[in-house]
Amino acid sequence: MTNDTEIYLDLAFSPCPNDTFIFHALVARRIDTMPFYFNPFIDDVEELNRRAFGGIHHITKLSFYAYLLLKDRYELLDAGAAMGFGCGPLLVAGESLKSLKNARIAVPGQYTTAYLLFQLWHGKTENVIFTRFDNILPGIASGEYDCGIIIHEGRFVYPDYNCVKVIDLGEWWETQTGLPIPLGCITIKSHMVEYKISVENLIRNSIDYARRHPSDSQGFIRSHAQEMDDKVISEHISLYVNEYSMFLDEQGKKAVSVLEEMARKQGLL
Repeated sequence: MTNDTEIYLDLAFSPCPNDTFIFHALVARRIDTMPFYFNPFIDDVEELNRRAFGGIHHITKLSFYAYLLLKDRYELLDAGAAMGFGCGPLLVAGESLKSLKNARIAVPGQYTTAYLLFQLWHGKTENVIFTRFDNILPGIASGEYDCGIIIHEGRFVYPDYNCVKVIDLGEWWETQTGLPIPLGCITIKSHMVEYKISVENLIRNSIDYARRHPSDSQGFIRSHAQEMDDKVISEHISLYVNEYSMFLDEQGKKAVSVLEEMARKQGLL
């Protein structure tokens, strides 16, 4: 991990536009990262959640649900989070769905915050099918699933798949708590906490660079995005990269605490 004064760290994040926007300047060394060198690993957030249970990466994006299950192994960073208002997951369905009873519900991962929110709203259910987030809308359109919880770019394009919104789980959360919805976070292994502040500052510098040089990261973002439409990518970044991506602040930290408290009360942790 270290070589004299150089420190090499694995950095895992998702291919979603908010993450690639945030981390492009860091991994492409558009900013001064010394003494750190970051080795990127990019995959679906649920795969990152699963890998974290094996402690594979030094620094990793996690769903907040996964983080709450891994607090003994990973420390929450105060930068890089996906959190805010009006940005929560949606439960959508084909227009013919009349009831959730016995419906085949596609879920973008067992450890996603989307699944936790669904359980907090609906209660535990057995008729869920775990699949990658980008399989859900095509699966509903083809009849493989009756409904599904969509995240990321899906909230911008679900009408294109002849889907209708059943409930906005983020809106439900905001009504219940008055707090921003904590979706995803960046974490570092607990035994590496000495690097925490330095890495947080580098993430903020990377975001600042991306905002000042938006065209520089465009190719990197588009090469990983599931939805290639530039307007969708821009809307995604505007929604998910916000003040909570720079600092969680007290309101953001309270949102995480309330999420944990609600999950514990329902036996979901």
